[in-house]
Amino acid sequence: MHTTYLVVTVLAAVAALAAALIDVVRADWVRENMRNYGIAPWTLTPLALIKAAGGLGLLAGLAYRPLAVAAAAGLVLYFVAAEFTVLRARQYADLGYPLPYLLLAAASLGLAGA
Repeated sequence: MHTTYLVVTVLAAVAALAAALIDVVRADWVRENMRNYGIAPWTLTPLALIKAAGGLGLLAGLAYRPLAVAAAAGLVLYFVAAEFTVLRARQYADLGYPLPYLLLAAASLGLAGA
């Protein structure tokens, strides 16, 4: 179980940090999606900081489990909100984008709590 937790948590952290990096780079497709969702482009920086904090929290949580639980729970809430944002904007083709991040964060949360 420990190996599974370790692998899933590191994957979730890397995914969250990669998503944060994409926001920082401000790729054209990300800015276009934000417009389609009705979200102001200036929010990319705060959203990137949230994802980066979650990813770093997961990594730090490998040494202190309660931190991993808090970081994973925060990422789960973040990506659930992302799914609702996509649904609210009726951009159904984009529903799959936040899903892998959500599943990794949820798996990490479940394994951290076990």
